Amino acid sequence: MSAEKFTESINKSYTISGSSIYLGAGIYEGAIQAAAKVNLPLRMMNRHGLVTGATGSGKTRTLQLLAEQLSAAGVPVFMPDMKGDISGMAKVGIANDKINERANALGIQYTPSGYPVELYSLSGKVGAQMRATVTEFGPVLLSKILELNEVQSGVMMILFKYADDKDLPIVDLNDLKKVLNYLSEGAGAAEIKNDYGKISPATASTILRKIVALEQQGVNHLFGEKSFDIDDLFEKVDGRGVISLLNVSDIQSQPAVFSTFMLALLAELYQNLPEAGDLDKPKLIFFLDEAHLLFKDAPKAFMDQIDQIIRLIRSKGVGVFFCTQLTQDVPANVLAQLGNRVHHVIRAFTPNDVKALKETIKTFPKSEYYDMEQQFTQLGTGQAFITVLNEKGIPTETVVTHLAPPASFMGPLSEAEYKAHLDASGVYKKYKDAVDPRSAFEILDEKMQTARKEQEEVKQTQQPRATTTTTRSRKEKSTLEEVMSSPVSKQIGRELVRGVFGMLFGTTRTRRR
Repeated sequence: MSAEKFTESINKSYTISGSSIYLGAGIYEGAIQAAAKVNLPLRMMNRHGLVTGATGSGKTRTLQLLAEQLSAAGVPVFMPDMKGDISGMAKVGIANDKINERANALGIQYTPSGYPVELYSLSGKVGAQMRATVTEFGPVLLSKILELNEVQSGVMMILFKYADDKDLPIVDLNDLKKVLNYLSEGAGAAEIKNDYGKISPATASTILRKIVALEQQGVNHLFGEKSFDIDDLFEKVDGRGVISLLNVSDIQSQPAVFSTFMLALLAELYQNLPEAGDLDKPKLIFFLDEAHLLFKDAPKAFMDQIDQIIRLIRSKGVGVFFCTQLTQDVPANVLAQLGNRVHHVIRAFTPNDVKALKETIKTFPKSEYYDMEQQFTQLGTGQAFITVLNEKGIPTETVVTHLAPPASFMGPLSEAEYKAHLDASGVYKKYKDAVDPRSAFEILDEKMQTARKEQEEVKQTQQPRATTTTTRSRKEKSTLEEVMSSPVSKQIGRELVRGVFGMLFGTTRTRRR
């Protein structure tokens, strides 16, 4: 097979009539074929995708490349910054020997550029504070964060159902604790017994302890107002889509929290966006890095929710790209929805690695140009096996691709640059200060105080009657004591006792005639 034949085949598979993003050039027999251009059609990016590969294989730079070209095409992007090292996308890139060598090999002109970036944070320390109310989070995702079992998750469902029925806004964790305490004891427990079921004190105590433990991890400020407005994800600057970076470097010790928050954000997009049908380019591309954290020990209800969102959100004009180390990190029912694949090197050092490699190969279209099992383990940094959906929705030829270099700065902003970027951000100022609205805590607290006041009034009303009754009882007791202490009464009592015990034991004497 000749290089010309390879180039012809790749161009036939990857030539796009509409808008597309350029990923790189195909590699054949170890040589980069600059003419074999690998493109990804924009209109197919809402069919979702997967970016995988071992640590150090270049996944982060691949995500940066995708985000930059999407932004340039006017498509906003949301993506997590796991280590705080991609904020440099806001800064113009700097050419060096390695970048120039890569550009020359691809036959392209390297043009450094910066992109519009908004910096977000779940702690509020390293970006604009992203918050969500507990109600927006929902019982399923909250149960995942709290690591509740099936019974405890059922109780969480009751709390949310009651709050919805009674128009109780559960804004923060204090609201949630108040609703839990109210419904697990006293008047609240009696109120819900017939319609919602009984909440055992033991289960309520366990959930309460887990809520307190979550607060102790320092992420309680994640829940509250002002809640994040999803419309901010669709901003554009000079026709370029804004890249929204969620910096999670400061809460890496709570991986379940930030991964579940991202899914909550995705769920809100699904619930609130109108149907869009097939668009020439997506409204938004949503990257989910460290995707394996989403699925780890996930209950069925959680998995069902992910499956539903991924299946249906594409019709809202949103594409979702999962990023993880292994294809096997993503469940089969979700993996089946991911039409665009970029797979970096697999390190086959153990029997399990070899097994994972063979399973991964099965997910790619067969290629006449590669021994895929061998080639997968020999990919260099910044190289990947790629297959995408063409404009007709058909998987393209599998091709080993030498990826293009990002145009922006490959690294984090300096501390001074980062601070200056935040100070100039209107979004940062918008979400900086928390708001404490009237919510379930205040409403239930007032209700409980009113109930206590009514009980005290009833008690005070009944107190004189009780005093009179007590006095009368004492008088009656005194009279009875006087009667019973008289000699006649004592004699009657002795005769009565003898009569009774005599009948019981057969000792009553027969009177002489």
